[in-house]
Amino acid sequence: MIAPMTNELGWMLDEVLKVPEARHAILLSADGMLRAHSADIGRDDAERLAAGLSGVQSISRSTAEFCGSATAPWRQTLIEFAHGYVFLVAAGQGAHLAVSTGEDVDMEAVTYRMHKLVDRLGKELTSPARQDTGSRA
Repeated sequence: MIAPMTNELGWMLDEVLKVPEARHAILLSADGMLRAHSADIGRDDAERLAAGLSGVQSISRSTAEFCGSATAPWRQTLIEFAHGYVFLVAAGQGAHLAVSTGEDVDMEAVTYRMHKLVDRLGKELTSPARQDTGSRA
């Protein structure tokens, strides 16, 4: 059985949102499970977005050879919309941090805060691969 998410790291994600125009932040595992979310986004929306952003990361990772090496590790993806951005960064083994912003955000300030948060949390942000919990009968 999977324990319910307690959002213990949510308050730390709120720190990233101190940049003007920053809107929401979520921490997700590589397989799309929500690990934590900022206070200003509901859990249901955060879970749905975590699943989608996991797919974005996977697609981004699959294009590494376009940059010269198929084995180069993925680090970051930026998605631009008419009214804002989504920043998605690696946040340790099997974990990703995503932040949404408005269109007039200081992009350098957001990525700086995101990387500082990843550094600060260290092992708190790692998500080990899921283990097979099924029984052999």
